[in-house]
Amino acid sequence: MAKYPFEEIEKKWQRYWEEHKTFKALEDPAVSREKRRYVLDMFPYPSAQGLHVGHPEGYTATDIYCRYLRMNGFNVLHPMGFDAFGLPAENFAIKTGTHPAVTTAANINKFRFQIKSLGFSYDWDREVDTSSQDYYKWTQWIFLKLFEKGLAYEAESPINFCPSCKTGLANEEVKDGFCERCGTKVTRKRIRQWILKITAYAERLLEDLDGLDWPEPVKIMQRNWIGKSEGANVIFKIDGIPDEQSKDFSLEIYTTRPDTLFGVTYMVLAPEHPLVARITTAEQKAAVEAYLDEAAKKSDLERTDLAKGKTGVFSGAYAVNPVNGEKIPIWIADYVLISYGTGAIMAVPAHDERDWEFAKTFNLPIIQVVSPSPPVKNGESGAPPGSGPTECTTAEGWAVNSGEFDGFPTEEVKKRITAQLEEKGIGKKAINYKLRDWIFSRQRYWGEPIPVVHCATCGIVALPESELPLRLPSVESYAPTGTGDSPLSLIDSWVNTTCPRCGGPAKRETNTMPQWAGSCWYYLRYLDPHNETAFAARDKIDYWAPVDLYVGGVEHAVLHLLYSRFWHKVLYDLGLVNTNEPFQKLVNQGMILGEDNQKMSKSRGNVLNPDDIIRQYGADSMRVYEMFMGPLEVTKPWLTAGLVGVSRFLERIWALGEKPVTDVPVNSGKSAPQYDELLRSLHRTIKKVSGDTVGLNFNTAISRMMIYSNELAKLDKLPRDLWEPLVKLIAPYAPHLGEELWRKLGHTESVSQSAWPVYDEKLCVQNEVTIVVQVNGKIRDKFSAAAGTDKAELENRAQALPGMQKWLEGQRIVRIICVQDKLVNIVI
Repeated sequence: MAKYPFEEIEKKWQRYWEEHKTFKALEDPAVSREKRRYVLDMFPYPSAQGLHVGHPEGYTATDIYCRYLRMNGFNVLHPMGFDAFGLPAENFAIKTGTHPAVTTAANINKFRFQIKSLGFSYDWDREVDTSSQDYYKWTQWIFLKLFEKGLAYEAESPINFCPSCKTGLANEEVKDGFCERCGTKVTRKRIRQWILKITAYAERLLEDLDGLDWPEPVKIMQRNWIGKSEGANVIFKIDGIPDEQSKDFSLEIYTTRPDTLFGVTYMVLAPEHPLVARITTAEQKAAVEAYLDEAAKKSDLERTDLAKGKTGVFSGAYAVNPVNGEKIPIWIADYVLISYGTGAIMAVPAHDERDWEFAKTFNLPIIQVVSPSPPVKNGESGAPPGSGPTECTTAEGWAVNSGEFDGFPTEEVKKRITAQLEEKGIGKKAINYKLRDWIFSRQRYWGEPIPVVHCATCGIVALPESELPLRLPSVESYAPTGTGDSPLSLIDSWVNTTCPRCGGPAKRETNTMPQWAGSCWYYLRYLDPHNETAFAARDKIDYWAPVDLYVGGVEHAVLHLLYSRFWHKVLYDLGLVNTNEPFQKLVNQGMILGEDNQKMSKSRGNVLNPDDIIRQYGADSMRVYEMFMGPLEVTKPWLTAGLVGVSRFLERIWALGEKPVTDVPVNSGKSAPQYDELLRSLHRTIKKVSGDTVGLNFNTAISRMMIYSNELAKLDKLPRDLWEPLVKLIAPYAPHLGEELWRKLGHTESVSQSAWPVYDEKLCVQNEVTIVVQVNGKIRDKFSAAAGTDKAELENRAQALPGMQKWLEGQRIVRIICVQDKLVNIVI
């Protein structure tokens, strides 16, 4: 068997595609909307380590799909670019003094080379780099649109702060109390921040999930993160405050269970609540201040961890329960967050597990106000008034110890109490969301400058569009200050400027945007990447958008995907894009583990470099193997033995191409009946590969091609009508090999420009099948039968086979198990 010369073939066809711009996408108006597809990979951050074998998995899947679409007459947009701002390049700059732009450019060149070496059919003329001035000019422009709409605002707020990265973090960037990027324990810090009002879009972000073709687990994660709930806002007055001052000293809380108001035995304020300092008594001041210092060291996740014991301190003040006038103590505890609801809660320990644990810890009263069973008689439930429960019950039921509401079911009590509170002006029905506004700014250098100035006369003023992009200046030190200011604050010549509104002295904003900013809209820039007057021309947006298929890791389920949806909806409201959602269909590829079944990491020593694999086995072998490992969406381990097997499969395909090709016709049942079964197998293969490629079930498509190629290998000469379709089928999967075999067949155009094979449904029907005959589960014989033969006839024929007599003679048949078209198992 001739050696498959992948080294020269792969370089040859990569040069050809680049020189001929084979995959350049054009907005051809003659192509109908139904025949256009925008297929997108989540673009990579260009790290110094380069690609690992996990990157090409999703890229290969979309590449196969795009090549299939082109061969089926679709106009396909399939671009690639780089998410280039980020902390790794800045941290490297801090250590070495090398400008992040230099490091980033080198890393992009490395990534681009590696991606091209795998033969992906990207339109490289549309490449974007989020750190280029031509790109971030439009990131800044979109920010100003958010600012104009009141969706970007400045505030001093407590945030998650990473002491190592020396920057603020959004809640989504904190994992189990640690910085997602560097692993350092996160603390809380109050600093000046830019914040995006994503909460203004909470309901739309939630509702519009229903119309998306996304994995249900991703939708669930977004729904949970948005966290919509319905309940009531209730006002508790502070005891001892005169009526004329009560408005300034009242506590407004949000609860999903207004039916439990009679069970409130204490209240809790978040440590950051503005009333803490105002209501704390002199006797409790020292204890409260000490507690606030400790709470500031914890992340939101640590504070709300149900597995940890509850901490708190009594403020010395009391509130008045609005439904019964009872005095209830006000505590301060870090399990209540200022960022959720109003930063204050009413505590009902009998029916809330956190409140129960807190009450038990501090010996606070517990009153049951919900019974799991309905009233026994005369509206009574059987629960003694004021009786203390033995356990916390969070389920709904019937009201007890709740005055006039006793005996009514939970939903009815909710409605009645809320209506009563509204009548008295001390409460109202409310909807709440767990979603918090997006902490948007970072106290670092390597990010988009925020295009506003601070003027003592005019306040915060946006730069005019003519001054965009606001460029990053050169700095002597990239190290963050750690004070809440970025390194930009140290460059007086850049910071000090004039106000574009009044002409007076002003200072530039020194915080920069987070890495997420550039990735919020990059899919739109691909549509028109060289446009100098708009982020993308509207006719090009209308031609391609939205993204038809988006493929990437599930780790972006909340962060990137939620942020992108938010920005896109803002652009839609401004009339700048044609749809209210950016990504119609989403697929998450599974993780590729090391051969030790562990996540690949340098510390484990199980990382595989695709460069080494390509060098030894070729790019096509790596592509086909990653698709053959298993279903795209599942996690699976890398097995080099499997890669070797796939490499041998491609060598066999190459060997088929070395055989003589004849033009003998192979029409079914006519001039060449000896090819009938092969022709039927071919059509079944075309049908299987077509359906599986559309469904992204690449592993089973490859299996079918293996079966058919083995059948062809039995021939000394290959009829063109049986061989050429296989070359087309294999081309999207192993494109270099496909191109070379296509050229050997005498064609001059790229195989990607040829038409996909068409199957005949009549030829896909299997006329004859092999029936396996077993005795007590062991194979003893086999015979051929027409497909669809009924079970009774199969059983009779199996028992009558000459070879079966020695196994059945003198035996008692207990039962016969028959699987139509497959087997007959005789149990004796």
